[in-house]
Amino acid sequence: MGVILAFFKLIRWPNVLFIAMSQLLFYFCIITPLVPIGYFSFYHALTPSLLYLLVAASCLIAAAGYIINDYFDINIDQVNKPDKMVIEKIINRRTAILLHFILTTAGVLISIYVGWHTNLLVAFANIACSLLLWFYSTTFKKKLLSGNIIISLLTSWTIIVLYVALHNFYTHSTPASAALLESVKRIYKFGALYAGFAFIISLIREVIKDMEDMEGDARYNCNTMPLAWGVPAAKVFVGVWLVVLVGAILLVLFYVLHFGWWWSIVYSMLFLIVPLIYIFRQVYNAQNSHHYHATSSNIKWVMLLGILSMLIIRLYL
Repeated sequence: MGVILAFFKLIRWPNVLFIAMSQLLFYFCIITPLVPIGYFSFYHALTPSLLYLLVAASCLIAAAGYIINDYFDINIDQVNKPDKMVIEKIINRRTAILLHFILTTAGVLISIYVGWHTNLLVAFANIACSLLLWFYSTTFKKKLLSGNIIISLLTSWTIIVLYVALHNFYTHSTPASAALLESVKRIYKFGALYAGFAFIISLIREVIKDMEDMEGDARYNCNTMPLAWGVPAAKVFVGVWLVVLVGAILLVLFYVLHFGWWWSIVYSMLFLIVPLIYIFRQVYNAQNSHHYHATSSNIKWVMLLGILSMLIIRLYL
C-alpha cells in the first residue's frame, strides 16, 4: 500500500466524505429552498463559498480526529484489527502526530474565518470539537458511555453547525420578515430532526463497535459498556435505542401524513424502518466480533440512507 493510499485509509475517507455529503445535502436540499429569495445577499449569510469552507473545516477536523484515535490505539488495534493498521506499519507515529497537528490547525483556522463572517460560535465550537476528539482518544474512549456520547454529539454537530452558522444572519437581518422567521423555524426543525437521527444511530453503532472490539479493550483495561455491564445488557441498551429510533421515525411519518409527503413516507418505511428492524434482529442473534462488524456496517448504510432522504424531502419544499 502506498503512502497516499495509507493516508486516506488512516483518515477514514468514506466517513469524511459522508460528513461532507451530509452538510452539502442539508444546505442545498433544506436550507436553500427554505430561505426566501434574495436573503443570501446579506453579509452574515452562509453563502456557498463559506459553506464549502465550513465543510472543509469539518472534514479536516474529523480526519485529524481519526488520526489521533489510531495514534493512541496502536496496542488495542494490534489485537482487534492488526490487518487494518496504518500507523507504525506504513506511517510512523511522528508523521501521524504531525499530520494531526496540520489538519487540526487548518480546520480551526478555516473555522475562525467562517465564524468571523457568520457566527463566532462556529469557531469556538469547532475548536471545542478538536479538543474533544483529542481527549476522547486519550481518556473518554476507555470510559463507560462517555466516549460513545461524545462521538454521537460530534456526529450530530455536523448538521447543527449549519444552523448555527445561519443563526447570526437571521437575527441580524433587517427587517426580519415573517417569511424569514418562518424559514428559521422550519430549518431548525429539520436540523433537530437530522441531528437527533445522527445522535441516536451513532450511539447505537458506537456500542456495537464496543462489542466488536471487546478482546483488545479488555486487554488494555477499557471500561466499555459490554465489559462493564456485560454483552446482554449492552444488547438491551442497543435494542431500546433502536426501538426509540424506529418510534421517532414513525411519529414523524405520521405527522407528515397530512402534508401528503407520500414519497418521503414510502422511502422511510422501505429504507429506514425495515432495515432498522432487521438490525434489531441481527443484534439479538450476534455472537462474535464478525457478527457485530456486519451489524456495524449495516448501520452505516442506514445512516447513509437517512441522510439521502433529504433528496426526497427537497421535492416538497
